[in-house]
Amino acid sequence: MSNQGDSSVPLLAGRDLVKAHGRTEALRGASVELRVGEILAVTGASGSGKSTLLHCLAGIVRPDAGAVTYDGSRLDQLPERRLSELRRSDFGVVFQFGQLIPELTALDNVALPLMLAGAARAEARVRAGAWLERFGVRGQEGLRPGEMSGGQAQRAALARALATGPKVVFADEPTGALDSLASEQVMTSLVHTARESGTAVLLITHDAQVAAYADREVRLSDGTVAPAGVAA
Repeated sequence: MSNQGDSSVPLLAGRDLVKAHGRTEALRGASVELRVGEILAVTGASGSGKSTLLHCLAGIVRPDAGAVTYDGSRLDQLPERRLSELRRSDFGVVFQFGQLIPELTALDNVALPLMLAGAARAEARVRAGAWLERFGVRGQEGLRPGEMSGGQAQRAALARALATGPKVVFADEPTGALDSLASEQVMTSLVHTARESGTAVLLITHDAQVAAYADREVRLSDGTVAPAGVAA
């Protein structure tokens, strides 16, 4: 049963998450909630577990202990096939370096997830062009990622993540490789589009100026959520 119409119930939640990489415990009982349409910043020092938390919440990796729930269901217990479907339909992911496919143009990078979701190629390309224009990358449609500036490529990556109409966008240091002007352009585009579409955003960042775009901030410290007012 969907909880997306009930603002009192989190759309996405991680409870008491534990995750180790070898002998290193990245998460040590972290808990976090994301509500419908909310922009949540997760901050903390390098090595505090921010990216591991995102990977658990997005279903990219499974926690060793604890629970992840999405829209009323246990995400961490779903089979890989269903997780892949959710990443195509309900989730969008943007990483620090965008991870656009280097051999494809900006237009085809954005069109690809639309085609994977069932759109015909011609329709997908038209919609992709509209999304690139929406993110201020007009005139760059035929360029490959290596021919674009960092800011242009990252805005194209955001267009790709949002083009399928996801319920949640996971953004892992989306401005980490950009200068201050490009960072501002990327965050303004992301926040405006998320607000307009009602998309929730889980934003991983070490930058206080980027975190300021969020509705709420939680800080990780040594794999756990630090109490309010405590520096991570």
